Parts: sequence; structure tokens; C-alpha cells
Amino acid sequence: MQTGIEERGRAPARRSGLSHLILHLHPRVVPEKTLNFSLTFGLGGLSVVLVMLLVATGVLLLFAYEPSAERAYDSLLRLRDDVPFGQFVRNLHRWGANLAVVLVFLHLLRVFFTGAYRPPRSGNWIVGCILGFLILASNFTGYLLPWDQLSYWAVTICTSMLDYVPLIGAPLREMLRGGSEIGPRTLSIFFVLHIVFLPITMVALLMFHFWLVRKSGGVVIPRAPGEVSDRGPMVPVSPNLTVREGTAALVLLAGLFVFALLFDAPLGDRANPGLSPNPAKAPWYFMGLQELLIHFHPFFAVVVLPLAVTVLLLALPYVRLEPTTEGVWFLSTTGRRLARTAALLGASLTLAALLLDEYVIDLPGWLPGVPPIFASGVLPVAFLAMLVAVLAAGLRRHHAAARQEMAQAVFVGVLVAFVLLTAVGIGCRGRGMALVWPWSRTTTTPVTATVDDAGGRP
Repeated sequence: MQTGIEERGRAPARRSGLSHLILHLHPRVVPEKTLNFSLTFGLGGLSVVLVMLLVATGVLLLFAYEPSAERAYDSLLRLRDDVPFGQFVRNLHRWGANLAVVLVFLHLLRVFFTGAYRPPRSGNWIVGCILGFLILASNFTGYLLPWDQLSYWAVTICTSMLDYVPLIGAPLREMLRGGSEIGPRTLSIFFVLHIVFLPITMVALLMFHFWLVRKSGGVVIPRAPGEVSDRGPMVPVSPNLTVREGTAALVLLAGLFVFALLFDAPLGDRANPGLSPNPAKAPWYFMGLQELLIHFHPFFAVVVLPLAVTVLLLALPYVRLEPTTEGVWFLSTTGRRLARTAALLGASLTLAALLLDEYVIDLPGWLPGVPPIFASGVLPVAFLAMLVAVLAAGLRRHHAAARQEMAQAVFVGVLVAFVLLTAVGIGCRGRGMALVWPWSRTTTTPVTATVDDAGGRP
């Protein structure tokens, strides 16, 4: 029986090189259950499509771009005004890079919420997390290349955050900048990282990532809560899977092409080191960290909290939990209810904390004799940790939840809180990083500036 299946799944003798490449990424046959689009939503494959598009458009942009502080901005003006389809190619590159961040993030969430990070896929979870970091790094290094006000000051904000990392922060900042300030050497460093080091590393890890997927038996088998895991009938990859993946890729590219035709990638005024916009903001994918800087001591906002989340994510596959639940969305019916409750609590508590911190609470002012690291760091973080512990204990008793379900609920609450902080930072921070309604924001105004607080509130 298996031999017959393999015969049906075997590729014909004559295939194009592209067909061989596509089929090499998959086994010859896959479980029919894994063809359900709602299992993966094609997020991993679509992320790879975007990486390929970014490489292609990036190569085209290199024909027009000049990586020097004196000519970078003018080369983009010529690309926009004089090169046929030049602005369209730049739009594809810019919006594709931003979309890649979103899709990779959603892909990691999908893996987490279906339990696909557990052994034998634990190593691939680590590789996936590293690839997510590389996508962010690639976006960040490319952000500076236009050399306009938006990119110059966003990179200034982000690299200034490194000053709060003990011991290695200042040397790392100077290494990235090529000196104490953002300048021509910074642009050269970011350019080399963006077009050489990061793409090569990313492509190598992507190949390893796909190999690990095949080695572990493909994607996790979907199942309902309480259902026994069963691979079920097997079907050939082509055309069952390849047609679905090709259709999803074409739909994604068509949508991105239309978006690139309708909306131009931003290009502000030429970079001016002596004139900062107000507010000066980090790129949108780092706005959650910048928002944390407004509410917590920099050491906690930049080092303690991000490091704690990173360590927990990387250690997740190696934590011994209850019986395996791979393939079940949100672990169980109880896990789904807890996740919804945690999302509502995370959103409501975050909004309440934002408003209280903006208009009511002033711990450094109320505690003038207490060092800032305690007043705006240790005390609020300890209070939030106790609040989360109390809420988690109450929810666990109320729902008779397992430890694994409770850990997932805490993750959902923290995730919703961070996403909300990012949204507030993007849309609700006006001059001086004051909290404003999105529709009442005024146009950013330039001011003579020295950014020494990494974009936090003055």
C-alpha cells in the first residue's frame, strides 16, 4: 500500500528546474489533513515568497541607489522621478519588508498556539525565532538607507536604546554607528549588513529550517480537543499542496502589487542631524519598546523585560508540561476560553495603566528620595508581576485549568498588552510623546534636538 502511494507521489521524469526545487522542499506525500488552509494559513510559505521578492527588488534598487551620505537621498529622488517604475519597485520593497515582519510574527504565533514547538520540532522553533530576529534586523538596517529625516532619527532613537544595556551597550552602539554619532560610516555599515550579511545568513537558515521541517515529519497534524492524533490518508504533494501554495503566493503578490501602486513608500526631507522631528519615533516594529521607555526605567524597558520574554520563548520547547497537545489550537476548550479572557484582561488593564500613568500616577515625583531605578523600575514591575500572579491563580481555580493552559493564558495577556502598546505608540503619541487621540495629532514639527533619552518622554 505504501509503495503504491509513493509511486503516485513520485515526480514524473521530466520536470522543470523550478518544479524540482519546489518539490525538494516537501516530502513526496503529505497527510491529507495538513492540506487544510486554516492549519497554517500558508504563513511560512508566504514569508519565504516575500523574502524572494525582497531579494529581487533589492537587486533592482542597487542599480540606482548610491550608499553614501552625500548621494543616497538624491539617488532616491532620481529613482522616484527619472527611473521608469523606480518608485513602484521601491514601494514593493518597502511594503514587502513591513509585511514580512507581520507574517513572520503571525507564523510564530501559529506555531505556538498549535503546540508545534514541542519535540521533535523544538530545534526548529529556535531557528524560527532567530529568523524572526533577522527579519527585524534586515528591516532596521534598510530603514536608514534613504537617509531622510524619518530614517535618520528613527535609527538614532533605536541605537540610543543600547546605552541602557550594562557593560556592552555603549560599545555595541558605537560599533553599529561606526562612531559616537550617526554619520556616513553608519550608512556604510548598515548597507553592508543589509545587502550581504543578513540576506546570506537568512537564506542559509531558511534552507536549514525547511530541512528540519521535513526531518520532523512535516507540519503538525491538526486535531480537535480530545481527538487522538492520526496521520490519516496520504496524498501526493503535487498537485494537492503545490497548487494551494502557488495560489496563496499569487494572491499575496497581487495584493502587494496593488498596494504598491496605490501607496508610495515615505520619503521625508533630507537627513539633518541638527534638527529632530517632534515627536521622534522608532520604526513601528520597535514602537512597543519605545512606549515601554515612557512608563518604566530604561534598564527595565530595554533590558529586563525584553530579555525575560526572549529567554522564555527560547526555553519554551524544553519546559516539561502536561501531556502533549500538538495540533490542537489553544490546547483545549478550556485553553480557548482562558485565552479569550486573558486577551480581554490584557487589553483593559493595559489601557487603564496607560491612562493612570499619563494623568494620575507619578511614582518618581511621589517618592523623591527613592532612586529612579526603584521608583520607575522595581516597584511597578513587581506590582504588575503580583497582579498577574493573582489574576492567574484566580482564573486557574475558576476554570480548573492545567498549568500549560495557564501559561498560555499569561502569554496571550502579555502579547495583547505589547501589541496595544505598539498601537498606542504609533497612533496616539504626539508632540513630546504626550498621549493624544489619533485624529487630533498635529503634524510633527522640527526642533533643535539632542536625543539622549531614546525617544522617551522628556
